[in-house]
Amino acid sequence: MFISVLRTCIPRQVGGLMRSFARNVHWSPILMNSFSRFPVPDVKSLPDDVRIAMETTEEKSGFSPNVFRAMSYRPDELRAFMQYYDVVMGVNKGNLTKADKEMIVLATSAENHCLYCIVAHGALHRIYSKQPLLADQIAANWKTADLDDRQRAILDVAMDLCRCQPLTEDKIENLTKNGLDKDDLWDIGAVTALFALSNRMAFLMNLKPNQEFFLMGRIPKQK
Repeated sequence: MFISVLRTCIPRQVGGLMRSFARNVHWSPILMNSFSRFPVPDVKSLPDDVRIAMETTEEKSGFSPNVFRAMSYRPDELRAFMQYYDVVMGVNKGNLTKADKEMIVLATSAENHCLYCIVAHGALHRIYSKQPLLADQIAANWKTADLDDRQRAILDVAMDLCRCQPLTEDKIENLTKNGLDKDDLWDIGAVTALFALSNRMAFLMNLKPNQEFFLMGRIPKQK
């Protein structure tokens, strides 16, 4: 609205200056926030389905993850992201557990140096795996972490995909030796690919993690 008012008040001959000024206003720190370089709309202004999804998430977790708030700058893209996230990261008929999927997210995000995903999904890994120390090991160096053969087989594949390296048959065979099949291979690839997108969007937005994530899964919940 502010920009529209300015357009009606400034003569056409300074239109070029106006457009330059509008860009500067849009990117002004006054309109920014503490966790994204883009403006974040009021939740109440979002389409109903997106608003309800965000409110439901906040109700369940006790806070609204910054990734959803930041991506609400583009509601249609947020909707697509949340829908694909639910499909890829949800429990399905495959052999990958939620902890397995969070392990993939954590290791590949560490490879991509994504602060938000390391912190947020490190927290989720601690919760799903019930191992409060392992997430930090994976984030630092998954090759020296206390992983079993099955977990290493999963990350061997995920890290090659993360680096866009050709996937060799011996690594696929190693998955089979550890009780995983072609559908599990697809799931490993889908998780890796989704968070290749997520990591890069986090860099674009200069996304900062919620403070709540840092302690999640490290200390027992108070009853």
